[in-house]
Amino acid sequence: MKILRLSAWMLLCLSLVSCQSGPPKTRGEFRPSDLVELIEMDPALRLEIRYATTNNFMHRPVYRQARAFLQRPAAEALVRADESLRARGYGLLVFDGYRPWSVTKAFWDSATREQRDIGFVANPREGSKHNRGCAVDLTLCELATGKEVTMPSAYDEFSDRAFSSYQGGNPESRRLRDLLRSAMEAEGFTVLNEEWWHFDYKDWRQYKILNVPFAAIKQ
Repeated sequence: MKILRLSAWMLLCLSLVSCQSGPPKTRGEFRPSDLVELIEMDPALRLEIRYATTNNFMHRPVYRQARAFLQRPAAEALVRADESLRARGYGLLVFDGYRPWSVTKAFWDSATREQRDIGFVANPREGSKHNRGCAVDLTLCELATGKEVTMPSAYDEFSDRAFSSYQGGNPESRRLRDLLRSAMEAEGFTVLNEEWWHFDYKDWRQYKILNVPFAAIKQ
């Protein structure tokens, strides 16, 4: 009987997340949102917005527009990181920036239990730093060729190779991963342990969780 009650409680907890219809309420004093489009900040930044295509772990577009936004201080820091890398022959290739909360919810609903437990997807009950406009997914590209470099894993690959501390694979791919990390950390970003491509800006706590679609963001 106790086992049945425990199972029912677990199902209830899961259903509460599945039935959640809006972002969690955030309390405290926050900065006004100032989302800016990255290519407006620096037209030289390269974009490959995977969630506007079928080339992502959802295997379908979840964005109607291939655009990337960040809160202004994070966007300015990203531009500085890109400029520092250009002296080394590389540039940033951005996969994703600000993400409406509804997309985080869709990711959670589609993820496996293992993907949730490891931390590859954010729990919508807590929201994501992407939802605050203070997280960015990216990699490096070669300036001379425009080609994306080879990293220890693919973007959105849910494996040990995706961890920022992974020590296997090709030494050159690890060197490039660490070069990206060094450039981003120098501008106030912190890498996510489970995803070498995911970086959080230092001031993320100062912004609310948002659920604003790209088309409604005023520039």
